[in-house]
Amino acid sequence: MRHCGTLAKMAVRHLDPVDYSLRIGGSGVSLNELLGREVELVLSGAIRCIGCGRSTRKSFNQGYCFACFRSKAACDRCIMQPELCHFHDGTCREPSWGESHCMQPHVVYIANSSGPKIGITRASQVPTRWIDQGAIQARVLFEVSSRYHSGLVEALVRKFMNDRTDWRAMLRNEVEAIDLDACWQRICATNHLDIETLRRQSGAHSVAVSCDRRVYEFNYPVVEYPRTIRSIDAGKTREVRGTLLGIKGQYLILDTGVINVRKYTGYEAAFSA
Repeated sequence: MRHCGTLAKMAVRHLDPVDYSLRIGGSGVSLNELLGREVELVLSGAIRCIGCGRSTRKSFNQGYCFACFRSKAACDRCIMQPELCHFHDGTCREPSWGESHCMQPHVVYIANSSGPKIGITRASQVPTRWIDQGAIQARVLFEVSSRYHSGLVEALVRKFMNDRTDWRAMLRNEVEAIDLDACWQRICATNHLDIETLRRQSGAHSVAVSCDRRVYEFNYPVVEYPRTIRSIDAGKTREVRGTLLGIKGQYLILDTGVINVRKYTGYEAAFSA
């Protein structure tokens, strides 16, 4: 089989194991059934901006041309640092986009991808966000009224907890299950006064302890984890071949190396197995 078109972030479903589809040219290619088989991904060299659809020589921020990178709200610095949101100042690059993406319910969570980390996401992205990070466990801590407020809470907690994933350790599966409830108790004990101050300043509706106390668990379709990580730069090699040993996060794990599919959003490619 051969599929051609523009690449997009892999689609996921929270099954056991996680179900993956490679999105290319508007269609989905089921990947789980290809484990153990030889696959090939060939990039044509053409890139289409996911913002405006125009051809671009270089991709910025996982899929945008330089003009969109400079103008789109999705590429503003407050996306990486939501506590810097300036929507309330009337200076958002795209107010309508801000309304539909940032001024929506968010959650602050703890996930275990390579150890416990704090993070935020839109409520509608649970549990997809955690799968995209390769987490084996996750739990919602707070429910907040907007991305801005989630950023304020995250900024408080990350003084005492990591907010990054060691992607190499994640791909080697160098991670053990932890007690997320105990982590939650430590977060409460450490940040209780600061969070209560934030609630008084922003309104009780802006930050609430989540009633969802479930610990989500994820199992990934992996036959064999790599001992050493060799990252494949498909932008340079153009051709990626190897036996598919697994899928975790947004990575394909091949016997020839690993490739972050999301990095090549907007690239025109052909995929075959």
